[in-house]
Amino acid sequence: MGVIIGVINLTGVAAEIGGRVIAIGEDNLFLALLLTMLTCLVLGMGIPTIPNYIITSSLAAPVLLELGVPLIVSHMFVFYFGIMADLTPPVALACFAAAPIARETGLKISMNAVRVAIAGFIVPFMAVYSPALMLQGDGNWIDVVWIVFKALVAISMWGAGAIGYLFGPLNVVERVVAVVSASFLVVALPLTDEIGLGAVAVFVAWHVWRTRQQRALKSAV
Repeated sequence: MGVIIGVINLTGVAAEIGGRVIAIGEDNLFLALLLTMLTCLVLGMGIPTIPNYIITSSLAAPVLLELGVPLIVSHMFVFYFGIMADLTPPVALACFAAAPIARETGLKISMNAVRVAIAGFIVPFMAVYSPALMLQGDGNWIDVVWIVFKALVAISMWGAGAIGYLFGPLNVVERVVAVVSASFLVVALPLTDEIGLGAVAVFVAWHVWRTRQQRALKSAV
């Protein structure tokens, strides 16, 4: 851990990466968050939890602080993605550890792990745009309940879209609609919440109706 931090700091890579990300974040916070996520996924590959946090928090978290992200949220953002590196290819240490048990290749397991845990890559972005998710900011308990509700709905839709099943099997179009509807709940902009929740409600109602119709036809046959 010390060698990694020392090499990165002595070579100036940390300052260079941080400066570039901050420069991008001044115009586009989402792109800066995306680059920080990729940096943490690379730094967290094959490293145990505590060293993982020390490395990511010392190199990536200060960048988010410079961009105005609250302290706890910025540290949890980088730590979260540092841990997600355990199931992200090509290293995916946890998946390769499970490979002999499942009698499958670690790469195949890691690809499926990313698909199943796709919502886990989105929730930290929600925490940045809506700090109330982590009990930060000036919001009251109503704001906390609202953002938690949004996060649960979004996670459910992303999970359904990634797996291809909600109350019944989902086709390709339904999976895309589920993911797009959930994506509106991430961006903290005017009307995006209303559009997202409305789209989710319509989609779920239609999917329930279609699933019941299909089950009724199968029962009749």
